[in-house]
Amino acid sequence: MLRYLLIAITNMSIYVEILVRSNLDELWEKTQEPKLHQRWDLRFSEIEYLLRNPGEAQKFTYATRLGVGVRIEGSGESTGEHNDSNGQRTSALKFWSDDPKSLIVVGSGYWKYIPTSDGIRFITWYDYRTRFGILGAISDRLIFRPLMGWATAWSFDRLRLWIEKGITPETSREKALAYAISRLSIAFVWFYHGLVPKLINRNGDELKMLRDAGIASSELMRAVSVLGFLEICFALMIAIFWKSRWPLWLTVAAMLSATLGVAITSPNYLTAAFDPLTLNLSVAALAVVCLFNGRNVPTATNCLRRSPDGEQ
Repeated sequence: MLRYLLIAITNMSIYVEILVRSNLDELWEKTQEPKLHQRWDLRFSEIEYLLRNPGEAQKFTYATRLGVGVRIEGSGESTGEHNDSNGQRTSALKFWSDDPKSLIVVGSGYWKYIPTSDGIRFITWYDYRTRFGILGAISDRLIFRPLMGWATAWSFDRLRLWIEKGITPETSREKALAYAISRLSIAFVWFYHGLVPKLINRNGDELKMLRDAGIASSELMRAVSVLGFLEICFALMIAIFWKSRWPLWLTVAAMLSATLGVAITSPNYLTAAFDPLTLNLSVAALAVVCLFNGRNVPTATNCLRRSPDGEQ
């Protein structure tokens, strides 16, 4: 029974495909040259080819830094390259790790390059076995494998931007980080201000500003609850619709409108500690930063995660 459970948990290979508007030689170089490959692939910090004798398979070592001094090492080798008469290329490899920190024991896969009229279909498929028994298999199925699939797809789009737009992988990383920090900060502010001062604490200042804005005393509690609920929902939409720009524009408009409203109906709050003026304008500025950095940011959603041809 345990054996069949392990098979069911681990029987899910990773497939990623993206269309790159490029010539085959440039794509081949940026994916096969280790120093270039490690620049765009989020899964690897270092890749190094080892010396080989004529006729031998190309062996290589790789390493991934996880931060706080944690480093995972592994090895691999190219098991063959194939060029079809129609211009299609395939590069197969196997990989393994003797590092006890590595969840992966051994695996194999391929890269495929298929020329089309629009560019190159760049495809990878790979699978692997894990260590640590059933705990490793469950961790892989629930966390590690989805993360590896996402990292592969995100990296493929990072590579596409490098080739098509001339945006270096380092610039893509910085843009993506600025975008993520800005967007998550905006979502947090909306969520916190909807939950804590409106739904949990029923802050007196919130009620007073609503009263100053013309809300009847009998409707204050209902109004603050509705506003809190809407702000929480909006925060979730900012996080869920990750690439949508309309929540950012709406944030800018809402922050400027709210600041103007406070200035008209409750101007004394503009000189208070943690006043609405600095808070609202800071959130609006974060939304503008997000809007500027949101263009040409790598995203895993630009990749196919299932083969349209049903290939393995």
